[in-house]
Amino acid sequence: IQVLLTKDPNKYNDRGQFFKEKQIKIAGHILSFADIEHGIIRGSQHEFFLGYFKRPFASGIEKKFRVLKRDYRIHFALNCGAKSCPPVAIYDWTRLSEQFDKSTDSYLRKFTNYVSGEKTAYVTSLFSWFRGDFGGIEGIKDILLKFKQIPDKNTRLKTSNYDWTLDLGN
Repeated sequence: IQVLLTKDPNKYNDRGQFFKEKQIKIAGHILSFADIEHGIIRGSQHEFFLGYFKRPFASGIEKKFRVLKRDYRIHFALNCGAKSCPPVAIYDWTRLSEQFDKSTDSYLRKFTNYVSGEKTAYVTSLFSWFRGDFGGIEGIKDILLKFKQIPDKNTRLKTSNYDWTLDLGN
């Protein structure tokens, strides 16, 4: 959000380029948002392949700072500037798990729609894009059950459209 507020917000129109451009300084290194998300926060996961394959050639900075274990809840805490993103929040490392649970619950309540007559839950596209991070379809259903979004595992899942409209006030 800060990058878009201080630079040209039209850069967001080409999201692929925007997220790959090296523009954030961390520990003396200039990184892209993609480097941070896929390399560090997701533990060197390839941005393609639904979260099932690691990046084959991780950089030294990525190897040094990447998490050892992925936490699916990060997807409900990261804000990419779009309307369908979770809101920006400040996290306290001493309460991170509790806060991740709260942001996950809040996001799923907002972006999950269960239609009982169809036994179908319409869910965020994040579940499709990062399926491996969530433990596949069964893992997604476990998450939806944990956060009381579906009544049982016999629920059919369909992804909803992701709204990429820029929302700097989120």
